[in-house]
Amino acid sequence: MSRIFRQARLTRDPRLIEPFIDDNVDWLVTGPVELLHFCGQRRGKAEVLDCITRLEPSALNVLKAELTALLVDRDRAASFGRMVAVQPATGRTITYHQAQFMRFRGGNIIEYRAIIDSFDAAEQMMGHPIALPDMPRAMDIGGRIVL
Repeated sequence: MSRIFRQARLTRDPRLIEPFIDDNVDWLVTGPVELLHFCGQRRGKAEVLDCITRLEPSALNVLKAELTALLVDRDRAASFGRMVAVQPATGRTITYHQAQFMRFRGGNIIEYRAIIDSFDAAEQMMGHPIALPDMPRAMDIGGRIVL
């Protein structure tokens, strides 16, 4: 189910995507909403379809979605992979990792959570590293991460 949905989603065709989305879906993509307008919370089929078919392509045109891992357990699925996309405004190729968690009922997605490597994606979209304040760096000392 999640593989077929992923294929439908890449088409950006609402007629192919709509059958997979529950009317009351709860949809959340973590990331910087100001830069990646498809990030944030969406509720209901209409908001999710608008996000997938209008907001996502305005920020990134996905060229390839590489699936690294997929786990399905009854009404839940989790995946991890790498997205390769082009930023329409600049023509830059953007790549980032993404984890997705879905819950299904009656063959439809009722809950969707995506966690993207948004820091990396944001730097690529801006075309330069993000300046960070001087902060202590984490170090691995004897198998423990300490600041």
